Amino acid sequence: MAQRHGAPARLIDVAEKAGVSLTTASFAMSGRPGVSEAVAERVRTIAAELGYVPNMQARSLASGASSTLGLVVHDVADPYFAELASAVVESAAALDLTVQICQSSRDPKQEINQVRALVASRVRGIIMAGSGHIGSSAARATYDELERFQSTGGRVAMIGRHRAPLDAVVPDNVAGGVLIGGHLRESGHVHVGIVAGPSDLASAVDRHRGVVEGLTAQNHPAQVVVAHSDFTHAGGSEAADRLLADHPEITALVALNDTMAAGVLATARRRGLDVPGDVSVSGFDDVRVAADLGPGLTTVRLPLHDIGTTAVQLALKPPAARSRRIQIPVELVVRGSTNRAPQRDGGPPRRATQTELI
Repeated sequence: MAQRHGAPARLIDVAEKAGVSLTTASFAMSGRPGVSEAVAERVRTIAAELGYVPNMQARSLASGASSTLGLVVHDVADPYFAELASAVVESAAALDLTVQICQSSRDPKQEINQVRALVASRVRGIIMAGSGHIGSSAARATYDELERFQSTGGRVAMIGRHRAPLDAVVPDNVAGGVLIGGHLRESGHVHVGIVAGPSDLASAVDRHRGVVEGLTAQNHPAQVVVAHSDFTHAGGSEAADRLLADHPEITALVALNDTMAAGVLATARRRGLDVPGDVSVSGFDDVRVAADLGPGLTTVRLPLHDIGTTAVQLALKPPAARSRRIQIPVELVVRGSTNRAPQRDGGPPRRATQTELI
């Protein structure tokens, strides 16, 4: 079937010239798996030669009509997401793009509503900041919506670990947890409490796993207890209160983000505990205020500006045959909130009650 003279190129025209099926051409243009890189590259080259763009939305993007990226964050008030958003806005502005920011409040149902609103707004691409919910059907619905958006010409970049065939920037949360756990192990801490986020959030699961691995390496006899709560200041304060009440033998508390760690420090002060003399406290992320807490917070540094910038770059790249996964290294920053484990007299640890013993 010959291309109609003067008419816009259609996907079937691209498929015929490339010698592939319509399905293969569709997969190649949308970046879905199942097509070799060589075939996908040939299809995209021919599409460019014919001037084909996937749909009316994509045509408007190609002509410069859309200059907006969508950004979905869990909580705009959280310093972690605020710094990511700042990096995304700054990087987009350098490319003469604007950013429409939405908040999911860590609610998968709200998340899909925000994604649909961005798609309806005809944004050029969508960046999802914040790791996925494990085993959530609502999260799967969000991924399906994002894949549909991408298959019709939009672009998607994820920040964090997600179970979806989409480009992603992934901080090495497990390695960061190992660094914190190893630091406490080397400092002689045996009784450690983990102030964790929701048990179904991928970043919390990965960080938790890493901390335990670091603490128990080299046959270190660590006794680790965990309390799950919201990934917030109040959640950190409440979880620390439970851990310290149930386990007075604890000498170190690891919060799985810096906002929770600030809540842990508040609880320690309220209980009259010296940090780090009575209990060491550490966090995760190294947001800007971490160094200014009292004392300065030992934490895992994620290069948040680089993560945001990389996400913008991914969201503007043409799709690849296979989704890209860019892992971001992390580093440990030791400040005044951690120290050697104090020597204490006393009996054996009490059994966990409201906390979960690992």
